[in-house]
Amino acid sequence: MRGLSHPHRDDPQKREIINRRHFSFRLNAFFFITFTVFSVLIIRLAFLQFVEGPSMKEKETRLGYKTTAIPPLRGTIYDASNEPIAYSTSTQSLYFTIEKNYKLEENLAEAKQLAKQLETIFKNYGDPNVKQPTADEIVKNMDLTGRVNYTFVPRLIKTGLSQKEVAFFLENKPDLKGLEVIEDSVRNYDKDGVAVQLVGYLKKFKGVRESYDYYKNIHENRDTMPDELRYLEHEDVGVDGLEYMFQEELRGKNGLKRFPVNVAGRVIGEMEMTKPERGHNLHLTIDRDVQLKTEEAITKHLEKLRNSPNSIERAPYAKTAYAVAMEVETGNIVSMASMPDYDPNVWRNGSISPEDHKANQFYMGNGTIREVYPPYEDDRERMKHPSSLVYLGSVMKPLTVLVGLQEQMFGLHDSYYDRGYAEIGRKGYERKIWNSNRRVYGSMDAARALQVSSNPFMIDMIGKRLFSRTDKNGLEVWDSYMEMFGLGVLTGSGLPGESAGVKEYIEDAKRYSAQSALASASFGQMGKYTTLQLAQYTAMLANHGKRLKPQFVSKITDGEGNTVKEFQPEILNEAQFNDAYWKEIEAGMSNVTAHGFDGFPYPFYRKTGTSQQQVGGKLVENGVIIAYAPADKPKLAVVVVVPEGGYGSYSAAPIARAIFDAYDEEVGLTGTPRKKAESPSNAANNEQSTGQQ
Repeated sequence: MRGLSHPHRDDPQKREIINRRHFSFRLNAFFFITFTVFSVLIIRLAFLQFVEGPSMKEKETRLGYKTTAIPPLRGTIYDASNEPIAYSTSTQSLYFTIEKNYKLEENLAEAKQLAKQLETIFKNYGDPNVKQPTADEIVKNMDLTGRVNYTFVPRLIKTGLSQKEVAFFLENKPDLKGLEVIEDSVRNYDKDGVAVQLVGYLKKFKGVRESYDYYKNIHENRDTMPDELRYLEHEDVGVDGLEYMFQEELRGKNGLKRFPVNVAGRVIGEMEMTKPERGHNLHLTIDRDVQLKTEEAITKHLEKLRNSPNSIERAPYAKTAYAVAMEVETGNIVSMASMPDYDPNVWRNGSISPEDHKANQFYMGNGTIREVYPPYEDDRERMKHPSSLVYLGSVMKPLTVLVGLQEQMFGLHDSYYDRGYAEIGRKGYERKIWNSNRRVYGSMDAARALQVSSNPFMIDMIGKRLFSRTDKNGLEVWDSYMEMFGLGVLTGSGLPGESAGVKEYIEDAKRYSAQSALASASFGQMGKYTTLQLAQYTAMLANHGKRLKPQFVSKITDGEGNTVKEFQPEILNEAQFNDAYWKEIEAGMSNVTAHGFDGFPYPFYRKTGTSQQQVGGKLVENGVIIAYAPADKPKLAVVVVVPEGGYGSYSAAPIARAIFDAYDEEVGLTGTPRKKAESPSNAANNEQSTGQQ
């Protein structure tokens, strides 16, 4: 039986028609696909040319150039008389980067061999008139074990390289692993050391970018920053004081070197350069001469206290002292001393040697704004002595009297009998708090209480009466006045690391009783505050109620000397008191004994204090003074704190007198510098004028 055949296969004509149809379909599909592909290509080319063209051109340009940043030159810091006290100079420096574990013997031997090689290079190519570092000194600078800096921080080996040294290191870079020549700037500080802790110091950006929030933020956003603002790994940045506070203004902008390069990255043309933009300059309110005389007065008087044959004056452990002088009407700080101080040029290259760090570690902190400890190397010994934050003692009493009068705890004409002590505590469990040396002063008013520094008056008339009030919480009332006068709150200065002080009366009230806390606080034993806070408080007493922001900078100028910003007096808050209340406290302050003020040519107001505190299991006494002058129109407020100085009248007052004299001579307590007023020509004019009368 035959199989059935397919009809199309049996008909050649039909088969031809079907094949033509298939071919036509395939041909149409091919042309459609080809048309689609070419359409897409044409659209894409048009998009590239008209839409992405500019950005692609920019990428082409960028890929064709290699850019190198030139570090900016930091702005200068001037004192009030326009003398530079911190300035930068350009130089070439050699840095070493740690790339190995130098605790391993073979790596350490390799580093020592490199140091010997560098010693030879410096001798052969360095300036013959300059002492070159030895191999041992180079190894110390390498800081191989990370004693001073983290391992990732580049180590400065030598700065101020000669042209021959720079050429040698650039030519032999492949053979000198870990070494790099950097265009650098060196920060130079006044050789006499003017307010060094206030000015601050610099460190390498690479070493602080993770430990300071400000720099961490800059580092994390570096890719979005323009080239001229991007921080460089080796550049020096401020990490304390005004160098840090005004980092943005002082820094300036990077310069840029642009080299045309080929695909292989080789330079194929001339360099294009944009010069760095110098940072702005700071003009301080600090007067160089007043500052140096303040520092000198402190140093000399501390020496005298430690070695005085007078048992009342002698203070064998008086090793530190802190002073601030603040203009009463402007808030300008004309001197700020935390002594002993140090030579900030140990930081001039943004790093410090282990030896310099060990020698200066206890002098770098600014004790006028934060807690720093005395320079005892042994930790246990150091804890036996008070820090820079001490109780105020009797310098609190003018404010205590103001609180009592304002809160109507007593009247201007009320009398109090001082029997030498006041009693606090429950009946049958009373505790006596005595005057200094258990003196009995008898009948007195508020002014007399200030003059003789009566503890019982402050306790009985203010502290205990505040506690007994039923209409208000006495502790809250006291705290509100402290903050009103800048005690227990930041001064508003903006200085980094500033302390708000310690309100011990709050904790004491929780632990023991509010009566005990208020009684002790009333005569200055329950609050530890900074010297700058005391200066702000004293100026507020002097100007009768205006709390001024402490100012350290009068203006900022650019590299051409043009003023960019000027700073004006700023009132943070005001306290309103009856004029009679101010007169009452000043009547008492005008008669306080202050040694060292014999022959002072102006009437002035002052209050000395001797605060007591337990430190390391023993009772120590700290000397304090607040003062302002002249009495009729106060110009300057001065505060001095001498931890373990004993009586403030002996330890702090003579230093305050020296500061007033320095200011009067350089600036003038009456508006005219005394040295100018007493010049021979002026003296002759005065005599001629007198003769004509």
